[in-house]
Amino acid sequence: METVKLRATPAARALARRLGVKLTNVAGTGYKGRIHRDDIAGFHYGEKIHVSPLARRIAEEHDIELKGIKGSGHNHKIMKEDVLQLISDPQIKAMLTRDKLTEPAAPLAPPRPAAAAQQPSQQPAAPAAAKAATPAASDTPAGSTETVPMTQMRKIISKRMMESYFGIPSFIQTWEVDMTHLLALRKQLIEPIREKTGKKLTVTDLISVAVVKTLMKHKQINASLNKEGTGITYHNYVNLGMAVGMEEGLLVPVVKNADRMSLSEFVVAIKDLTERTFSKKLLPDEQAGSTFSISNLGMYGVDAFTAIINQPNAAILSVASTQERIVPVNGEAVIRPIMKISLTSDHRIIDGLTAAKFMTDLKAQLENPMTLLI
Repeated sequence: METVKLRATPAARALARRLGVKLTNVAGTGYKGRIHRDDIAGFHYGEKIHVSPLARRIAEEHDIELKGIKGSGHNHKIMKEDVLQLISDPQIKAMLTRDKLTEPAAPLAPPRPAAAAQQPSQQPAAPAAAKAATPAASDTPAGSTETVPMTQMRKIISKRMMESYFGIPSFIQTWEVDMTHLLALRKQLIEPIREKTGKKLTVTDLISVAVVKTLMKHKQINASLNKEGTGITYHNYVNLGMAVGMEEGLLVPVVKNADRMSLSEFVVAIKDLTERTFSKKLLPDEQAGSTFSISNLGMYGVDAFTAIINQPNAAILSVASTQERIVPVNGEAVIRPIMKISLTSDHRIIDGLTAAKFMTDLKAQLENPMTLLI
């Protein structure tokens, strides 16, 4: 039964009713634990298994599949004894049943919600005797492995990327762009932008503004498909998502209404979002509502790559590094700074010709960047 303190969005409540999921069993990823629609979908998709920490550890060590097992614990929770029955080797079973690996006593209070019980970060520590049996770091043989639990952020990224990769029929187009004029424009604008905003203008800023202007001419690219796959929403504005990689994982802060911003306003907005992303001060609303996303790995020297679509966007642009190459210009071989960009598109919304028209206009915008100031 829901409590007064339970926080959930209307969309999450509606999906929970439709899927028969109890909100009390779901751990929210939103602000102050608020449950979002993706949390409900992920809980239903994951087919959670109730299992004690020790039983899970034994099962993982001996490659035992726990799906479908009815445990002997409270609410059919899988306990250590249930897993031991599945081990055929008597020597291993005898070793695991010694006192040094005893199951902690079951709590008298009701069990925690299923979603919270499966988060590794909330699992109780292993018994002290079990820790003592672990070899010291100096005794670890060369070539050994280390297994660490996935963070909540990594779990969410994993779920969403898998749903996008396997659930969307996508295709990719890769284009080369001559960055000669855009790099020259940046040199001219660095000081004026710094004087006005106190921020440093980057190549990514100019690329992003070019993308925004091009999107306003191509509504099919700046679109999204509903969950049922029956309707397409065309956005008359651009909320630009910018993928930001950190040690903990990937976040996509969103510049809202980027189409209404001047170059200076965009530079201030994206710098503010990026700084608060790295300092972990980004609000949940600032990570939602994107209509199109950009993933830029150019600063790491990546020659070319293709990103996975950030749902519910219809496409994502991958930006690689700019490298000097010999190219033909007016019948002569010259050296030019060339950048590769790739568009990954949802084929349910975007056709090849539609994507090609967008990329043609974007390439023209980047190679003739003075129009960005008009």
